[in-house]
Amino acid sequence: MNANFNARLPDGGAERAPTALLRQAAYVGGQWLGGKDTIPVSDPSTGAVLGQVPNLGITETRAAIELAAKAMDRWKALLPQERSRHLRAWHDLIVANREALARLMTAEQGKPVAEARGEIDYAASFVEWFAEEAKRIDGEMPMSHLPNRQMTVCSQPVGVVACITPWNFPCAMITRKAAAAMAAGCTVVVRPASETPFSALALAALAEEAGIPPGVFNVVTGDAETIVGELCTNRLVRAVSFTGSTSVGKKLLALGATTIKRMSMELGGHAPFMVFPDVDLDTAVAGAIDAKFQTTGQDCLAANRIYVHADIYDAFVERFTAATRHLRTGDGFGDVDLGPLMHGRAVDKCLAQIADATAKGARLTCGGTAEGLFVEPAVLADVTPDMAIFHEETFGPVAAILRFETEVELLASANDTDYGLSAYLFTHDHDRICRIADAIGVGMLAVNCVKMTGHPIPFGGMRDSGLGREGGRHAIREFLDLKYVCAAYRGAS
Repeated sequence: MNANFNARLPDGGAERAPTALLRQAAYVGGQWLGGKDTIPVSDPSTGAVLGQVPNLGITETRAAIELAAKAMDRWKALLPQERSRHLRAWHDLIVANREALARLMTAEQGKPVAEARGEIDYAASFVEWFAEEAKRIDGEMPMSHLPNRQMTVCSQPVGVVACITPWNFPCAMITRKAAAAMAAGCTVVVRPASETPFSALALAALAEEAGIPPGVFNVVTGDAETIVGELCTNRLVRAVSFTGSTSVGKKLLALGATTIKRMSMELGGHAPFMVFPDVDLDTAVAGAIDAKFQTTGQDCLAANRIYVHADIYDAFVERFTAATRHLRTGDGFGDVDLGPLMHGRAVDKCLAQIADATAKGARLTCGGTAEGLFVEPAVLADVTPDMAIFHEETFGPVAAILRFETEVELLASANDTDYGLSAYLFTHDHDRICRIADAIGVGMLAVNCVKMTGHPIPFGGMRDSGLGREGGRHAIREFLDLKYVCAAYRGAS
């Protein structure tokens, strides 16, 4: 075990030390699989190498897929309540190890440990939800349009599911996908981000402890292009669930088309945050701070364009800037609000967007400097459509504020994007809420609040923000095929 993990992972009062969940091996067919070639995993706060995971290739990925396919025969044959019990046992262990999982996540991802605890709760909620949904999969018996026929429609698991997950939510994005697929009767092969594999492997350790049968939940680590390419083209994989950038999502869709896979995609966002003058200004500012800087801005739901009505624009900018200055940036194990970014290229993008905007007339009212992977949260006022930050997802702690005069003008600008994931609206005018809810081109709208996601809701977007939905009763349908049976019977003589 790398000494850096021992130094970076105080138990924090956890019943189980975080290092007890550290696995530096892939999990395939119920076995822990090492390899001579490895990938280092670094702490974004310190730059220190925490450990390493196997750099698996096509051979090992195919073996994982084949073992998942073999395990599915028994898994799908279980009664729904039996699959439910397995998922419930996994959920209970995730909850019991909340602190250890959170601290493991902070070490490899960098987010403040309080946020990491919240993510573990979020991750566990999906396992619990889909443990119940496993028992609610139903069918239909349509009224026959033909004489002497009985017609039934049933749901069957689609097959092996590939779950390709990102580094910004290294636990929740796995459980949101895998628990739904497993509840449907599918087996899964997870390919976690190379930056944050230890969270995925800790979930695998708990799945093993929970008694989930070998081959049902697999985690393969290694080069993204190699492993994901195999997952998207192998005929035994019948569905792919991906969270990541739109550019990568488009490539995976093309790969999946070669074998006509079911593809669900949760891609990028460029959320507008819209503030009208009839709301309490401090409430709107607090909401905008939360919506912009959650996960240090590394969140597809982050408010990327903050639209403020001209009547309150100057006051909003002043108070938002003051609130931003009070945010504390630093090591996620400290008393901080924001952690490091994941990559140097993310830092470079933040600084490039600031430079571009200020060169074109925007005012930098605070922040904008960087040290290592830490970016001081920045506020850009007077942003206009000719600036890069207006069109590009930032994925960092840079807030862009725009002035608007009319609702028509606002909607035209807010909808001027290929993305369509989420939006935020602050107003108390009921008619306006209805008009904007109808006209805004997003899959999710939060009105007078910021927190809106959770296990019972259908998470997802429109256009370049993805395909399908995750969470809620709709998500399990991503992993089910419908089968129609028409049975003739003898008529009365």
